[in-house]
Amino acid sequence: MSIGNVQAISGVSAGVENVVMTVYPSIAATGRGRWLGRLYDAIPVRICGVKLSNLLFTLPTSPLALALYAETKVVGSRYVLTNRRVTINAALTPRQVLEVALPAIDEIEVEQLDGQQFFHAADLVLLDSRGTVLGRLEAVPRAEVFRQTILEARDALTQTEAALATISARQTA
Repeated sequence: MSIGNVQAISGVSAGVENVVMTVYPSIAATGRGRWLGRLYDAIPVRICGVKLSNLLFTLPTSPLALALYAETKVVGSRYVLTNRRVTINAALTPRQVLEVALPAIDEIEVEQLDGQQFFHAADLVLLDSRGTVLGRLEAVPRAEVFRQTILEARDALTQTEAALATISARQTA
């Protein structure tokens, strides 16, 4: 019985590159954004479960935070994970700043800089097997989730390539 050309995941083909996930960095990617994060976490005393520094500083600094948000969306970057690579692209244009093939990634370190905690963001450092830095994704919101997704996409790609190589070797034998 032949099942033909059935896709295991709807919309995803083994020979085609598909976007898995796109992430935009937090305003904590900028020095001013990290400064705001430190300011918002400056006074740890809680009132009704909310930090006093949040109550005192978030409303007066909200115009600055909104301006930083708009700036990061216009002149910032975006991180795109496909089933073959991770890229850093300009936010509004198709210009690609960095590309790292998934098989080249051996490990991903999570580095949370001071001031990123408030925004639940951290930097992801992509490393090869020798520990060489392949790229740095700054201020990724919920960085651990994106890290895990990258590692799972890498594993899926390498396992698929190994399976296809085995099948190809059987057909030629």
